[in-house]
Amino acid sequence: MVLVPAPGTGTTEPPRSAPYFDIAALLAGDLPEPPKPTVMRRSDGLGIFYAEQLNLVFGDPECGKTWLLLCAGAQVLLDGGRFLFIDLDHNGAVPTATRLLNLGVPVDVLSDLDRFRYIEPADPIEMHMIVGDCETWSPDLTGLDSLGELLPMFRASSNSGDDFTSVHSRIIKPLVRTGACVVLIDHLAKGMESRQSGPTGSPAKRRAVGGVSLRVRAKDAFVPGHGGTAYLMVNKDRHGGLRAGSPTGDREPLAGVFTLKAGVGDELAFTLRPAQQGEQAPADHAAPDLVEKIAALSPPPKSANDAANRIGGNRKAALAAFREWQESGTGSGTGTGTGTTSEPPCPVCRFPMSFADDLAAGHHLTCKEN
Repeated sequence: MVLVPAPGTGTTEPPRSAPYFDIAALLAGDLPEPPKPTVMRRSDGLGIFYAEQLNLVFGDPECGKTWLLLCAGAQVLLDGGRFLFIDLDHNGAVPTATRLLNLGVPVDVLSDLDRFRYIEPADPIEMHMIVGDCETWSPDLTGLDSLGELLPMFRASSNSGDDFTSVHSRIIKPLVRTGACVVLIDHLAKGMESRQSGPTGSPAKRRAVGGVSLRVRAKDAFVPGHGGTAYLMVNKDRHGGLRAGSPTGDREPLAGVFTLKAGVGDELAFTLRPAQQGEQAPADHAAPDLVEKIAALSPPPKSANDAANRIGGNRKAALAAFREWQESGTGSGTGTGTGTTSEPPCPVCRFPMSFADDLAAGHHLTCKEN
């Protein structure tokens, strides 16, 4: 055997072969079943997150993303598992512990560092320390809230694929390798076209997801002491397990309806039910930047057509923005950013009637029939 110098050492060692996967051994037996989501179970028993994979949750502010993660953590803890919450969004230790207690997690479980760990890392050094701890502690669920705070910590840009890939390789991928179900929270882009594809920034985020990417859209706003309701839609499902258990026929099928309810005293209870046959989430809200543009018009727009002509861009997006501006209450009265409009909306979909020609043929007739 010829010995070769080990790289950078000057010493010699036997040559090694690259660690190719043994496909022959795999094919010699039965092929394994594709993984199924098992974490954060719906009422029918199917989970919405995959163990040992990176899962992404994204949506607008206050749509229930953090509540969804905490409810998943409570379920894991009540099942006897381990939950790590990496709080980069500064939710706070006291509010986080209080919410978990209100969700029914016992005091002795939250007090046990072998079961539950909470941390607000201050810098990259502490993030690397967390990764090192997880290699021996092995949590069942690791929640990271949020990616929008993690990237700047490493002076990385959300819009750079290279920057994200670097942070993913240094922090996120090692957390997944510990065997945990990793749930990463991210925010939704402001632009209407960008919102259709997913979270803010580089497409590299979506490519890195090995489990499921869920879009969260609020149905009833999450209010302290009252709870709220949100739609969960499958934006990406690498293994297809969640998509198979969700209604088909839509680009982003509805994976479930998440509801948080206030009970007696400070008690909180959540439900996560699968979508009913044919049930879909309503259309997205208008892009915030377009609503702001319409609100800033002076004089105020007299109609949806007027608004669309003046702000330019996609007319259907402008329609949604004009409708939301009207329904927000700022589309009446006088002054800059407000105005009086006599244009009657459709009584069903609330779109201005003058936009009927810009929508699908028979749109308003269809509304009335439904």
